[in-house]
Amino acid sequence: MPGRTVARHGNNSARYVRGFGAAVIAVAALITAANAGPARAADPVPPAQQSVQAR
Repeated sequence: MPGRTVARHGNNSARYVRGFGAAVIAVAALITAANAGPARAADPVPPAQQSVQAR
Protein backbone atom coordinates (compact mmCIF):
# COMPACT_ATOMS: atom_id res chain seq x y z
CA MET A 1 0.00 0.00 0.00
CA PRO A 2 1.86 3.07 -1.16
CA GLY A 3 -0.36 5.63 0.60
CA ARG A 4 -0.10 4.06 4.04
CA THR A 5 1.93 5.83 6.69
CA VAL A 6 4.18 3.91 9.02
CA ALA A 7 4.36 4.80 12.71
CA ARG A 8 7.89 5.33 13.92
CA HIS A 9 8.95 3.35 16.95
CA GLY A 10 11.96 5.51 17.67
CA ASN A 11 12.13 8.27 20.26
CA ASN A 12 8.87 8.24 22.22
CA SER A 13 10.39 9.98 25.24
CA ALA A 14 9.65 13.42 23.77
CA ARG A 15 5.97 12.53 23.59
CA TYR A 16 5.98 11.39 27.22
CA VAL A 17 7.80 14.52 28.36
CA ARG A 18 5.22 16.72 26.61
CA GLY A 19 2.36 14.74 28.11
CA PHE A 20 3.84 14.89 31.60
CA GLY A 21 4.49 18.63 31.25
CA ALA A 22 0.91 19.22 30.16
CA ALA A 23 -0.37 17.20 33.12
CA VAL A 24 1.75 19.21 35.57
CA ILE A 25 0.48 22.49 34.11
CA ALA A 26 -3.13 21.27 34.27
CA VAL A 27 -2.79 20.23 37.93
CA ALA A 28 -1.13 23.55 38.81
CA ALA A 29 -3.96 25.45 37.11
CA LEU A 30 -6.60 23.45 39.01
CA ILE A 31 -4.87 24.01 42.35
CA THR A 32 -4.52 27.73 41.67
CA ALA A 33 -8.18 28.01 40.70
CA ALA A 34 -9.27 26.10 43.81
CA ASN A 35 -7.25 28.35 46.10
CA ALA A 36 -8.35 31.61 44.47
CA GLY A 37 -11.60 31.81 46.43
CA PRO A 38 -14.54 34.06 45.67
CA ALA A 39 -14.05 37.57 44.36
CA ARG A 40 -14.33 40.38 46.89
CA ALA A 41 -15.53 43.95 46.50
CA ALA A 42 -12.82 46.62 46.31
CA ASP A 43 -14.56 48.94 48.81
CA PRO A 44 -16.72 46.95 51.19
CA VAL A 45 -19.82 48.79 52.35
CA PRO A 46 -19.84 49.26 56.13
CA PRO A 47 -22.71 47.54 57.94
CA ALA A 48 -25.77 49.65 58.73
CA GLN A 49 -25.46 51.44 62.03
CA GLN A 50 -27.52 49.91 64.78
CA SER A 51 -29.74 52.07 67.00
CA VAL A 52 -28.96 50.05 70.15
CA GLN A 53 -26.09 51.48 72.19
CA ALA A 54 -24.12 49.70 74.89
CA ARG A 55 -24.76 50.98 78.42
